Amino acid sequence: MDLTKNPWTIHSSETRYDNNWISVLHHEGLNPAGGAGIYGVVHFKNLAVGVVALDDDMQIYLVGQFRFPLNRFSWEIPEGGGPLGEDPLDTAKRELLEETGLVASHWEVITRLDMSNSVSDETGIVYLARGLEQRMAEPEETEQLIVKKISFEDAYRMVNNFDITDSLSVAAIQKVKLMGLEGLLNK
Repeated sequence: MDLTKNPWTIHSSETRYDNNWISVLHHEGLNPAGGAGIYGVVHFKNLAVGVVALDDDMQIYLVGQFRFPLNRFSWEIPEGGGPLGEDPLDTAKRELLEETGLVASHWEVITRLDMSNSVSDETGIVYLARGLEQRMAEPEETEQLIVKKISFEDAYRMVNNFDITDSLSVAAIQKVKLMGLEGLLNK
């Protein structure tokens, strides 16, 4: 038995909801034990892209905004969705400029993630952006943003104190911490 293969037998699938960003799929069939089962999957039409914008003084840019699904305010790294098939780096550059007004001269992929793989197929990618230059922010009409620049260590403390809980942001900040700050200054 190959445990890496799908153990579900799918008899029917249908789209129950669809908009420009997601669709909700309903599957019926047999579960791995052979009993009747259903599975709902949220299909994302965009790739989640995040940016750790870090300046030469080890200051990081965070974006705060009210998150409708959570019904609360959230501090995060600059992030957004890019159409599947678009170069994720183009998405990262666009989101960084839109949300913070920053452009960067150096980009590096630091992590890739499955965002919530028990119910969705959303994947994410995070970049480290350095060589920052300030321009004018261009937020989307759906966003009311607060941008703040703080020390990376303060952002790391925010993660550890649960003041930053956005999964892309937590993973990105933890990854940069694991990479070692001193090494980043010399790159």
